[in-house]
Amino acid sequence: MLTRRRKARVQARARQAAFQAYVAADRRAPVSELAGQLLRKAFPDHWSFLLGEIALYSFAVLVLTGSFLTLFFDPSPAEAPYRGSYGPLRGLLVSQAYDSTLYLSFDVRGGLLMRQMHHWAALVFVAAIGVHMLRVFFTGAFRRPREINWSVGVTLFLLALLEGFCGYSLPDDLLSGTGLRTANSIVQSIPVVGTYLAYFAWGGAFPGHRIIGRLYIVHVLFVPGLLIALIAVHLIMVVYLKHTQWARPGRTNRNVVGPPMFPAFAAKSTGLSLMVFGVLAVLGALAQINPIWAFGPYVPDQVSTDAQPDWYVGFLEGALRLTPGIEWNVAGHTFMWNVLLPAVVLPTLLFLVLYAYPSFERWITGDLVEHHLCDRPRDRPVRTGLGVAALVWYAVLLAAGGNDVSAYLFRTSVNGLTWIFRVLFFLGPVLAFLIVKRVCLALQLHERRLLEEGEETGEVYQDLPGGMSESHRDVDPRRRYRFLVRDVPLPLEHPGPGAPLRHRLRAALSRWYYGERVEAPATAEERLQIGGRRADPVSGGRNSARR
Repeated sequence: MLTRRRKARVQARARQAAFQAYVAADRRAPVSELAGQLLRKAFPDHWSFLLGEIALYSFAVLVLTGSFLTLFFDPSPAEAPYRGSYGPLRGLLVSQAYDSTLYLSFDVRGGLLMRQMHHWAALVFVAAIGVHMLRVFFTGAFRRPREINWSVGVTLFLLALLEGFCGYSLPDDLLSGTGLRTANSIVQSIPVVGTYLAYFAWGGAFPGHRIIGRLYIVHVLFVPGLLIALIAVHLIMVVYLKHTQWARPGRTNRNVVGPPMFPAFAAKSTGLSLMVFGVLAVLGALAQINPIWAFGPYVPDQVSTDAQPDWYVGFLEGALRLTPGIEWNVAGHTFMWNVLLPAVVLPTLLFLVLYAYPSFERWITGDLVEHHLCDRPRDRPVRTGLGVAALVWYAVLLAAGGNDVSAYLFRTSVNGLTWIFRVLFFLGPVLAFLIVKRVCLALQLHERRLLEEGEETGEVYQDLPGGMSESHRDVDPRRRYRFLVRDVPLPLEHPGPGAPLRHRLRAALSRWYYGERVEAPATAEERLQIGGRRADPVSGGRNSARR
């Protein structure tokens, strides 16, 4: 009885202390208002919106497992004979970085599991960001007012690539050393300053003696700090700007329909986080990845067969293999075009296009309206075609990065396969664009027929003269809403031959983007209602160039 009374008194004091702390904080900051608004925040419910959360939770696994690995990893390049548990390497001269990674794998309890979970989480993290960006691109979720958040996402993707490369290079095994050798060549290909940058980063001529330590600091300190800060900014902007949503009855451009953050969304998100943790744990336990003991320590004059980088930088490997060997000597400086173009210019242009695309599309449409409804990819054929063309282009480069392995498996010539990939590099994206654009327009035409004729019931009947026909029924209201409430700009009018070149170019691009279209059949009343659902949430009106 006495123990129960003491326990009750302790609990009462704890509740009183917590209440007083809350009151003190609430008097000095808007805790109640912010907490109430945040807990009532609505989040639209759709599976494609979970891709960003998968990236977030895989990053959490990266932080947890990476914190464990830093307790045992030594980035020192100092060499000594190996005397660890792995017999085949005993007596071999290895660096402390390689030795400590082997120690983590064979002698630390749970070390190999943590290593493999960390590596799998890195792959999932980059993949989830990439697929999430594709979802944002194809649905137009990068448009006003989310242009800044799109730029933050692109920067996160770039930093994820850098973080993955740095971590991939730390063990100092033969595979990662080969990647660093390639990176050294890429840095040296930069005209005029390349050799100085490479000498500074590597601490001398390759292989140097400082690169691993510097990559370690970048990997565990600088880039993670930037990632955490940008993820926080990204999430804050998602909450502040509202989440995009798919067009459904009751959902307009001026509201957000979905379950509140607490308890519905919080419960779903917690369940997803546990699933991500569980899947990564299973992969780390059962699926071997990066067995550095099989590669051996890095030796500058050796390279492992079938050496392939992780998939997210595999397109650079493919671009290097496809570019012909071209070098110029100008004023005493060597221009290594066969390295500079595919490994420096190409990725730079790629990210510049990603950063600039929202502004480019806004320029050719003259669109100043805020958008909170997602576009269906079929309603924007040119944008969708460009996105698929970019995916095909990436797939060709990724496949070209393993042309030697493919040639061996299929018993064909490496040179012949390289020429096939070179042709596909130019023709593949063009064909993909044309096909996808036609498919999108065909889907729009199919929906128009459904709206005009109705859905087929599957019932066939014979009339009195003996003819056969099929009955139809009206399209379901939810599908009809989705077909009609779409946001397709009208092409800009041609400004005339005397107009400035940029105005004529803008009009030409606008016609190319939105000239081919399939108008949905709608009554005047339906068009009026559709305009209200797409109304600008700021002004309450709508862009006159849209319908």
